[in-house]
Amino acid sequence: MLYCFNASEIFQIAIEIKKKCIAFYEKAQEVAGDPEVKKLFGDLVGEEAEHKSKIEGLKEKLPGGAWSPAVSDPENELGLYIKMMADQHVFSVVKELPVQPAEVKETKDVLKLALEFEKDSVIFFLGLQEAACEGKDRDVLALLVREEQDHIRRLSLQARKLG
Repeated sequence: MLYCFNASEIFQIAIEIKKKCIAFYEKAQEVAGDPEVKKLFGDLVGEEAEHKSKIEGLKEKLPGGAWSPAVSDPENELGLYIKMMADQHVFSVVKELPVQPAEVKETKDVLKLALEFEKDSVIFFLGLQEAACEGKDRDVLALLVREEQDHIRRLSLQARKLG
């Protein structure tokens, strides 16, 4: 591998994605017709905000070595690359999707969209895990994957209830 992300870089990517998740679920909550689904989306807004805060707190507590870049980066290309990775995540392209949450007529369609986003998050974090340095950095990503898998489970159960 030419490059492996350190813990600080992984946390920054995760923070950027969590910001996008919060924005999506806020929009989805506004358009959900079913009160139970609206509550689920509201809960997910809170959980994503909590995850973001937890990640920010962990990032602040990182030891000095975790902030050291794995390679020399005098042009700050890594910061741009991290931003690009987060921007390419499906949550960030909500405005460009052919079906916007506000245009969805049925609640089950919003749930399907949310499920796609959460599945994409799992795939994204698993891919990032491959680019991470061994050890605690990968453990952080494993935690993020488990949290996203729990969201998939809850969204799937709600979708089944709606038929």
